[in-house]
Amino acid sequence: MVKENCQSKNVCVIGAGPSGLVAARELRKEGHKVVVIEQNHDIGGQWLYDPKIEGEDPLGRANKFLKVHSSMYESLRLASPREIMGFSDFPFVEKKGRDMRRFPSHREVFLYLNDFCEFFGLRGMVRFNTRVEYVGMVEFSDEVEKELRWVVKSKEIKSGKLMEEVFDAVVVASGHYSQPRLPFIKGMNSWKRRQMHSHVYRVPDSFRDEVVVIVGSSMSGQDLSMELVGVAKDIYLSARSPISEGFAKVFAKHKNLHLCPKIESLEEDGRVLFVDGSWVIADSIIYCTGYSYTFPFLDTKGIIAVDDDRVGPLYEHTFPPSLAPSLSFVGIPRKIIGFPFFESQAKWIAQLLSGKRTLPSWEEMMQSIKEFYLARDAAGIPKYNTHDIADFEYCDKYADNVGFPRLEDWRKELCLSALQNAEVNLEMYRDSYDDFELLQVAHQSPHFTQLGPQAFEA
Repeated sequence: MVKENCQSKNVCVIGAGPSGLVAARELRKEGHKVVVIEQNHDIGGQWLYDPKIEGEDPLGRANKFLKVHSSMYESLRLASPREIMGFSDFPFVEKKGRDMRRFPSHREVFLYLNDFCEFFGLRGMVRFNTRVEYVGMVEFSDEVEKELRWVVKSKEIKSGKLMEEVFDAVVVASGHYSQPRLPFIKGMNSWKRRQMHSHVYRVPDSFRDEVVVIVGSSMSGQDLSMELVGVAKDIYLSARSPISEGFAKVFAKHKNLHLCPKIESLEEDGRVLFVDGSWVIADSIIYCTGYSYTFPFLDTKGIIAVDDDRVGPLYEHTFPPSLAPSLSFVGIPRKIIGFPFFESQAKWIAQLLSGKRTLPSWEEMMQSIKEFYLARDAAGIPKYNTHDIADFEYCDKYADNVGFPRLEDWRKELCLSALQNAEVNLEMYRDSYDDFELLQVAHQSPHFTQLGPQAFEA
């Protein structure tokens, strides 16, 4: 529902990654006062690569707040072409003197976000080197019903200075690729050799001539297997489900790359036992087992909880019915074309806070959430995959909530083309492709032609 009367709110955005930056922009466009709190020294979130991992627990289990935020490894490149990633009014164009590949490195994404930040003047809104320690509801002492507000306690990391502020609304955009998700394996806590999560993997050098077990066959498991195959003596990849056709071709090509089933146990003599009875003595184990949602700063009195990586209850993965729109989340969904989706989330939140739009009733939102959970359960989707979307139609319907343009057909087709090319040649699909007709359609679209990529050239 759309309303005419607009109001300005004082809003705190937590995180200056892509979701936090676009949220800040949309909030400001809607007339809100915005403060972005970022624990790092610069914008970018996960895309701000940090080669230093000193002091971090290799398994990421030691501290409430991780010392190392980014999980990027040095060689990481995009799995999707740059054309589909740009925000609606800021295409991710090639720039001379930088990484001009269609599937560029993580550094190029950071530079794109920096361009976005500078072009729209967002940097002055960000409070860097500051960590949010606590976010909770303001408790009122009188009996008069008041609008929900939030107290935010933060800490300057270098000076240790503490700050306490009250905001009308909080947007949580802190990302979900920092807190390692680890399997439960018998003997894991007593295994004496090197164990690490991909969160702290950066370069392959230290694995030279080693026998390495990699646990997990998704994106990072694939990348690290292909990177280490030229360095390690042998690599044993433990997968709990069938691998893709493209990944199977990689195994057929490399004699020192072996596919194994789920791990049964880890033995003190260095053996890794698999459920089929086979075993190998390994020097190192790398867990490419994904990440968990965690909000160590957030106190909602139990209204919002993370249950086996299901953050809820959240209406449309964004709004807790009892606390919305004063509390919202941007960037929870996975397996989507992220930047445009974050933008649609940000627009909805900004317009709700200004009063231009209203959410359905609490009862309607809770019923929607219940029906969504039941549908996921009926489809056999594990709870920890609740926020895995992988559905263009859902993204289109979400955009309709705020009048945001649906994903262009060329974005969808280029995304599917990349997935299909990866099945043909996983090792080379980023540099060898035949979707030039689709690419031409993309570059003739209003996203590129009306905005004019040259407008964003340095």
